[in-house]
Amino acid sequence: MPDTAREPTDFGTFDVVIVGAGSAGCVLANRLSADPSRRVLLIEAGKSDNHPWFHIPVGYLFAIGNPRLDWGFKTAPVPGLNGRSLLYPRGKVVGGCSSINGMIYMRGQAQDYDGWRDAGNPGWGWDDVLPLFRRSEHHFGAADAAHGTEGELRVERQRLNWPILDEVAKAAQEMGIPPAEDFNAGDNEGVGYFPVNQKRGIRWNARKAFLDPARRRPNLAILTECHVRRLRLDGKRVTGVVFARGDALFEAKARQEVVLAAGSIGSPQLLELSGIGRPEVLARIGVSALHALAGVGENLQDHLQLRTIFSIRGAHTLNDRAATPWGKAGIALQYAMTQSGPMAMAPSQLGIFTRSGPAHNRANIEYHVQPLSLDAFGQPLHRTPALTVSVCNLRPTSVGASHAASADPLASPEIQPNYLSTDADKQVAADSIRHARRLMAQPHLARYAPTEIKPGPGPDDDAALARLAGEIGTTIFHPVGTAKMGTDAAAVVDPQLRVHGVAGLRIADCSIMPTIVSGNTHAPAVMIGEKAAEMIIAAGKV
Repeated sequence: MPDTAREPTDFGTFDVVIVGAGSAGCVLANRLSADPSRRVLLIEAGKSDNHPWFHIPVGYLFAIGNPRLDWGFKTAPVPGLNGRSLLYPRGKVVGGCSSINGMIYMRGQAQDYDGWRDAGNPGWGWDDVLPLFRRSEHHFGAADAAHGTEGELRVERQRLNWPILDEVAKAAQEMGIPPAEDFNAGDNEGVGYFPVNQKRGIRWNARKAFLDPARRRPNLAILTECHVRRLRLDGKRVTGVVFARGDALFEAKARQEVVLAAGSIGSPQLLELSGIGRPEVLARIGVSALHALAGVGENLQDHLQLRTIFSIRGAHTLNDRAATPWGKAGIALQYAMTQSGPMAMAPSQLGIFTRSGPAHNRANIEYHVQPLSLDAFGQPLHRTPALTVSVCNLRPTSVGASHAASADPLASPEIQPNYLSTDADKQVAADSIRHARRLMAQPHLARYAPTEIKPGPGPDDDAALARLAGEIGTTIFHPVGTAKMGTDAAAVVDPQLRVHGVAGLRIADCSIMPTIVSGNTHAPAVMIGEKAAEMIIAAGKV
């Protein structure tokens, strides 16, 4: 019997129901339940994060693609990637993607947020959101205008050292790229080591940061392994959610509002399963249209990463350190004794933010430099010393979509990122490969004899390099924009994060970004959770 034909059991009434215990959802649960008079329900489809690979930083290599930890989505074949389909990891666990991500703490650039404000979203400029970043932050340094030290989200230096990465940093400076004092003060241009969300070498995800301090509050209920199937609507007002726990179906009612924090893939899918979205999409999946909203699932933006690989000589990388049983044992012992070394590694250690060419007035590409190489995440390391020198386009112009593929809430959505679908993005891709080659050809690195393995020598005209980018490009796991904020016809939420035309419903996750930020997305997701909590609290006082 389909869910729509079954009457759910009443689970109770709450002031606010939050769907999704990811980065933003955990923040919301903490901040909203701080008022003991407000009853809050947090619903998560995944399990608890009690798997060891959630906590050991290098475990990301094993979490991605694991059906216990990852939803296991795949994109549709992407024309710009020469017809390839990509794995599209999303955290299937309390903490969401903060439990499987690269742990990099990166806010983006001040101009990103000023652009949101100037596009008709007051209250979202850099000066508006900086206090929110500071509020949640427990920074390793002293508190100052850019950083806070009293928040819950740990931000620390990485607990490892690779001399070869120091050499790459010097090569970047040889190219004219300045050392970065702080990637998170509004202008991230420069070279330096990424700060990470860790506590003494252990992953510090959103659950540890925000849920643990709040979970004993009697007014906060947390459900795991409960899959929200649809929103309950009374006319144009959302009154609650219908969710499944095993074979049982329940309804949780919301006095004030429901907040979707299911991410850039999950939130638009849930809107569509509830009859909110593009009429043609709803008709295709056999869902009755209750509210037409053209922007749902559209405007998908993501950072495409070009993973160039260079073999080297005369320096150690993780490839050779982990190539023998003795090497693996030494790595494990180092972590067991000190929570440092390769097992404390974020996926990327050295960051470079710079410009792919003179036409750009600020950093438009980001390097993730790794002292390792492999064919793909989850695959074995190569055995000889090598560096992965990944470059991504920070502000792509290619736009895709993510839509429900079926009325079945357990069916994977159809995800089409449309990477490299514009001439501008193809040009940045070609310039990025050239830039990586110039970096590795700097005189400072000559002693290590870097040799390009991937994509490998060949024609270097723009068209040829764009084709090579299509062969080596992959997602860096930063989907945003599928429920964009704004006041135009394509917007899904207003600047208060309220869904246009639907009362009692907000969205608070990276899907609300009108344009993608110039950096990694976990820190912005936490900020969005902080902002949404402020708005909900203010609305409840009216």
